[in-house]
Formats: sequence, C-alpha cells, structure tokens
Amino acid sequence: MHEAMLYDRLDQSRAGCNICRWRCRINPGKTGVCRMYENLSGRLYSLNYGLPSSMAVDPVEKKPLFHYFPGSSVFSMGSWGCNFKCSDCQNWQISTAGEPAVSSREVSPEQAVSLAQQYGCRGIAWTYNEPTMWFEYTCDTARLAREKGLYTVYVTNGYMTIEALDTLGPYLNAWRVDLKGFRDDFYLNWCGIRNWRGILETAEHALRRWGMHVEVVTNIIPAMNDDEEQLCSIAGWIAGSLGNLTPWHVTRFHPCDKMAAGGSTPLETLEKAVKIGREAGLKFVYMGNVPGNRHENTVCFNCSGTVVERDGYRTKLTGIAGSKCKYCGAELNFRMGQEGV
Repeated sequence: MHEAMLYDRLDQSRAGCNICRWRCRINPGKTGVCRMYENLSGRLYSLNYGLPSSMAVDPVEKKPLFHYFPGSSVFSMGSWGCNFKCSDCQNWQISTAGEPAVSSREVSPEQAVSLAQQYGCRGIAWTYNEPTMWFEYTCDTARLAREKGLYTVYVTNGYMTIEALDTLGPYLNAWRVDLKGFRDDFYLNWCGIRNWRGILETAEHALRRWGMHVEVVTNIIPAMNDDEEQLCSIAGWIAGSLGNLTPWHVTRFHPCDKMAAGGSTPLETLEKAVKIGREAGLKFVYMGNVPGNRHENTVCFNCSGTVVERDGYRTKLTGIAGSKCKYCGAELNFRMGQEGV
C-alpha cells in the first residue's frame, strides 16, 4: 500500500479524498467510490500503486491523439478501478474490479520508464482505465519520465479536482479527455455522476494553467447523446473554451458491457456530428472507430492541403512544418517535439 497524496484527516478517523470530484468522505476500513483508496485508521492508502492491469506499446493515434507527436509510439499503462459507472464501458473487466488482481505484476516508476525506453517509445500514457485511480503512481512515474525526455499523457474522463491537476501539472504534457454528453440526466443515468461540469473546468485549467495539449473524444451512442442539442453544445464549448483548433473525435459506439444487445452508431449520425462540429467553427473534427473513413486525414482549413494521411493507425506526414501547414503556413495546433516535452 502507498499513502495517498491528497486527502484530509477528518474527525472520527474519517479520511477525505481530494483526488477526484466525488471528494469521498471515507470511514475507517472502507473504500471510496472507486474502491482503490482505503481508509486505514484515519490514513488514506492507494491499493493499486505500481500494479498495472495492462501494458502495451501503442501508436499515439490509438489514444486517440492526432495532433501530438503523430506517428510516435507510446508506452500505455492501465490499472484497476474507475470513478464512473458507464453502461458502455469497453474495459469493464478492469474498471469494475473491486481490488487489483492478485496476479498483477508490480512495476515501479523506474521500471515503467525503463520499459518505455527499451521499446523505443517517445512517451508514456496512462489509459485503459481512469488514470486518477492510481494517481500517486502516475505522478511519480510522470516526474521520472519528464526527466528522461519522455512525453506524458492522461487518457481520462476528466473528473479530477483542480488541486490534483495542479499537483500533476508540472509533469503532464497531454490531456485526452472524454466529454461523453452535455446534460445532467445523461451523466447521472449513463455514467452515475453529478457535477459533470467540473470536467469542463478541469480541461480548461489543463490548457490555460499548464499549457497541456488537449484533444476531446465523444463516443456517440444511439438515443443517448446523439441528439442535436448535446452535439451542438459539446462542439460550441470546445470552440469557445478550448479554441477552434482543438481536435474533436466523434467515435462510433459498438455494443459492449451492459449495452451488448444494442446497435452500433449509424454512419449518418457520425456524419451529422462532423457537420455540427464544423458549423460550430472547429477546424479539426475526426471520425473514429470507422476504418478507412474520409474524416481520418488532417486537411488544412486554410488551403485544403492534406497534411497528415491516416489509414487506421498508420500515419504519413505529408504537409507538416513544425506546428504549421507547410503549404500555406497556417497554424494547425500540432506538437511535433521540437519544443521538447
């Protein structure tokens, strides 16, 4: 066990967790909503420090991050647990775990960085489950990764507190956040949370306070978040609060977990979302989970030149000069590594 970084010691030996926006007040011998932090005699401990559920070498496009070190490999690590209860969770086997599997291999922060270097990765991403579930481990590993010149990525539901983000901020480069919907009832009924607008606040803070590269994903689910009102609201918030050069990935839902009997998102719904994004002023709207679609490539909004060609996770840089279009010089919001990590 590893003592948590951000908690308050309360009366009657309770512990107040300050890592995510649930801000659980945990009685002795109990865990919080995520079940990965336990109160032992008034002190809060992480149950999964250094215990990954999954490790892999991925193309960074798989996160998906399209404008961050395109074509690079990233060392991906997932752990156990989640603070959401999404009905369509693709990784429910690890996100709903009550405790880390006893077969988990312990991997220290030093070993994680060494593995990333050994496999020729440019960075480390915490993904597969919600990264805040092993917050202390990601902080320690991110600090070492930055010292070794590796970039760092959170693939997150965005429900982190501002104080947690400020603790991690000096060591984190990219914030790939899910914005699952834009209504109270959707987040309550589908994800099991309240105060979802905190996700917006944290994403804005990641960009403005820490200068992180931000990309947004919305998995579009038939009859749940595919209505024009929510899609327009998401696109409008991205354009107005994060900037119109922020990539928005609208991805196809495929049946899984509690939604195994449902149908996949119709392609015309995804096309509608792309159109809505562009009408809101977004310059880069990508369609995901649809191999070979025409919205995978990056096309310069100014001169219409194709600057990045993608076929699945295969990436070819054809017209990028730094962060700009090499044909016309327009700023395209790419981070290519010239600035460091």
